[in-house]
Amino acid sequence: MARLSVVRFGLVAGLVVLAAGAAVLSATVSPWWWFLAGPLLLLAATGVYDVIQRRHSVLRNYPVLGHLRFLLESIRPELQQYFVERNFDGRPYDRDVRSIVYQRAKGTAAEEPFGTERDVYAEGYEFLVPSLAPVPVPDHAPRVRVGGPDCTKPYEMALLNVSAMSFGSLSSNAILALNQGAARGGFAHDTGEGGLSEYHLRGGGDLIWEIGTGYFGCRTSDGDFDPSTFADKAAHDAVKCVSLKLSQGAKPGMGGVLPGTKVNAEIARVREVPMGETVVSPPYHRVFSTPRELVQFIARMRELAGGKPTGFKLCVGSRVQVLAVCKAMLAEGVTPDFIVVDGAEGGTGAAPLEFADHLGTPLTEGLHIVHNALVGTGLRDRIRLGASGKVATGADVVKRLIQGADYTNAARAMMFAVGCIQSQRCHTNKCPVGVATQDPRRGRALDVGDKTERVRRYQEATVASAMRIMAAMGVSDPAELSPRLLRRRVDPRTVLSYAEWYDWLEPGQLLAEPPRDWAEEWVAADADRFA
Repeated sequence: MARLSVVRFGLVAGLVVLAAGAAVLSATVSPWWWFLAGPLLLLAATGVYDVIQRRHSVLRNYPVLGHLRFLLESIRPELQQYFVERNFDGRPYDRDVRSIVYQRAKGTAAEEPFGTERDVYAEGYEFLVPSLAPVPVPDHAPRVRVGGPDCTKPYEMALLNVSAMSFGSLSSNAILALNQGAARGGFAHDTGEGGLSEYHLRGGGDLIWEIGTGYFGCRTSDGDFDPSTFADKAAHDAVKCVSLKLSQGAKPGMGGVLPGTKVNAEIARVREVPMGETVVSPPYHRVFSTPRELVQFIARMRELAGGKPTGFKLCVGSRVQVLAVCKAMLAEGVTPDFIVVDGAEGGTGAAPLEFADHLGTPLTEGLHIVHNALVGTGLRDRIRLGASGKVATGADVVKRLIQGADYTNAARAMMFAVGCIQSQRCHTNKCPVGVATQDPRRGRALDVGDKTERVRRYQEATVASAMRIMAAMGVSDPAELSPRLLRRRVDPRTVLSYAEWYDWLEPGQLLAEPPRDWAEEWVAADADRFA
């Protein structure tokens, strides 16, 4: 301990003596000495401050040198992804996936030489089944008609769309580029729960207007849902669907807080909240408290929206609660036009680590639960399923279609297309490329014209890749895909198809005779309470 103190004070004292000596030389010999004296004085002042401050122990013990620790920590994500991780094992997205998104967005060849780097014999490895009789790739990608029996204005959804990202989480230029890209490419753009901004509307893209627990853009002064404002905005020609967000994959069951310092005049106007005041999004909705009330509110939203497709998004938790919502649909004779299943692997601008790591059902299991619940209750043909959560490549799209989805949404992959480098600084307002920030100077770095084309090219190339993959599997239409065509290695000697790995219900099976694995939860499900 005594030795450490000697080294600590010796370093600071030495810097002070050197700085003083250089200052004297600059004053008496030549002003050129200030080039040495200036940095030494700065280092000496830093050393003195480090010794007397009480917040960081490492700086008290290692003045000046201790700052290297904080410097290296600040650039750890970049060091990790550029110098440490392999091409296929990075998180949240590995280098292979990021590279293929960048290449497709730029319109360059998204191909690799020499073969796969992945261990195809590792437990959990999945592969799609090719056919000895592949079919020609269709000239046009199919679209999914979203709109049940109570919808009067159905929408033709693309196989891949922009997932929910709010203005406020993303910069105005990023939102504008995404929307203009969606307009040029003919796919949909989910607004996120932050309101319907001019940047969503200016580009002319088809919008899915998402409403969260804060009811931003259609809220009363006390934070309740405002039906008249909602109806006025939902009538806009650009709004093709409206969606009620129940929960988000990266932070299910959790509300949000937007600090007052970030609520500038523009954000306040879009979200219809007071400028400069902290805005709290509660973890629960005011407009319903039971499955039956949820279903009734979906019907009300559709009526207020003039018959446009209406649905909800959730991260699946309890299977009993999913079944309770299905029972409410049956009891009320009302169904949403679509349900978006968000996986626990989905992204967010900011969330507690415990929520992102440990809460919520991953997308594969979530899709399976919702798809089977709807099939088992005879409702699947009335409702379209969207899948959201780490969808980035054509293979991802095909896998999710096999697992039960009708279409897919991508958020972080679309961010890559507009220039995101996965620096993981979304929550700091210091995004280095102007994507996830409200700093005007940083946001200006994002060129809207260039990024618009990148978004369009990425979506087009990814859907084309999905169609090529299906053609190689002998499939010309997504309806021909089946769980038999996706397989998983479960141990070194066993490979099972998804038809074998999971149980798949028959239409109406829960109403007739629930299988043993579902029977207890089916009985427990109640349309009038979330168990």
